[in-house]
Amino acid sequence: MLRLLFLGTGTSQGVPVIACPCAVCASGDVKDRRLRSSVLIRTDTANIVIDAGPDFRQQMLSAGVSRLDAVLFTHGHKDHTGGLDDVRAFNYALQRPMDIYAEKRVQKTLRMEYNYVFTPQKYPGIPEVVMHTIDEQPFAIGGNRIVPIRASHLELPVLGFRIENLAYITDANYISPKEKKKLQHLECFVINGLRKERHISHFSLQEALDLIEELNPRQAFITHISHQMGFHEEVQAVLPPRVRLACDGLEVTVG
Repeated sequence: MLRLLFLGTGTSQGVPVIACPCAVCASGDVKDRRLRSSVLIRTDTANIVIDAGPDFRQQMLSAGVSRLDAVLFTHGHKDHTGGLDDVRAFNYALQRPMDIYAEKRVQKTLRMEYNYVFTPQKYPGIPEVVMHTIDEQPFAIGGNRIVPIRASHLELPVLGFRIENLAYITDANYISPKEKKKLQHLECFVINGLRKERHISHFSLQEALDLIEELNPRQAFITHISHQMGFHEEVQAVLPPRVRLACDGLEVTVG
């Protein structure tokens, strides 16, 4: 059995957006407030975060996470990697380095942006990490088999991940037929749906719904949501019964 916690469900700017006067950004509904996209997956043997963006510290505190076994990165954009420095809190608490799983291209970005973490002469107190190189081949964390799903974010290759009957894909606007075969017989499918209008590098809401209908999971959740999507409750009211807009703090049991 898996437990999925949505730590953040917003786009690169979050919601509300700085200096935006729109009605959604001014909404008093907590479901219209979104940190940058990330999830925590709890299995019987491991706590795994997918993407640690700029809100990582706040998300860990809000969720009361005291143990974290690994961080998986989908790609190297700042809204998904900007919180790596804060894994040092877990270094102190757990007395061990943090296991990081990322493709070589993502590792290159991390080594550039966090060069002080990887320099031979390490400053006391910097994050300690163990880097694990992944590609499209399955791997395991704490005995949990993880299947990478290749997708495209415009021209940028990104990875989603399947763990048992749960799959999570964010920042994508194309998944090949070959990779879709890895997404069959899902109990829970999480997919990005930026807004109602088409977007150059993300699935729109309708495109996400079409993909959900094609894959036919038991339940599905839309994440990486922009303020341009509209009010949470209004959009949710017109979605199919098995599809929900994700919101920060939502927890789902899978299994």
